[in-house]
Amino acid sequence: MKITFKRIAVIVGLVGAFIANAQAAGDIEAGKASAAMCAGCHGADGNSMVSNFPKLAGQGAPYLVKQMNDIKSGARNVVEMTGLLGGFSEVDINNIAAYYSSVATTGESANKDLVEKGEILYRIGNPATKMAACTACHGPAGKGMALAKFPALAGQHADYIAAQLKKFRSGDRSNDGDARMMRSVTARMNDKEIEAVASYISGLRD
Repeated sequence: MKITFKRIAVIVGLVGAFIANAQAAGDIEAGKASAAMCAGCHGADGNSMVSNFPKLAGQGAPYLVKQMNDIKSGARNVVEMTGLLGGFSEVDINNIAAYYSSVATTGESANKDLVEKGEILYRIGNPATKMAACTACHGPAGKGMALAKFPALAGQHADYIAAQLKKFRSGDRSNDGDARMMRSVTARMNDKEIEAVASYISGLRD
């Protein structure tokens, strides 16, 4: 086969893309070591036992990287995280994300009295208020869409989910991009709807 400059350029480009993807994927073992300082709030394996601290285990790595960078830059304000990420490099953040995404999420249980209402909101939305269904971005089983940086929700603490939905609704949290997807959805939700959908999501399983 004749080797041309064009073919060489393509090969170099593919190799570069492979290396970039490998770097972006992060080192799980290095991430596990770096994540030791996170255990106090998020649990030894990323499965927080405290409902106001999110579970990080099983979360998509691209989403985790975005959130850590947003918190580090101040684009997302999390008081409990103030200053904690300042010493972490881009490599450290990628490694931590790789570690947490490799760990299985533990499940939670939904409030049986809220399941029916929560499922309707999650799967259909609310046509009366033009609230979009959650499945469009987070998937039928709540596993999210990692490459699109839409988070996995299944098994997350209901209290944490509800708190974040309310923060998006009030504007206290605004790192959902220029499209304002979460702020738009939550603007159409009342407290009872937030409670129901948060409970339902918490109890989702594969």
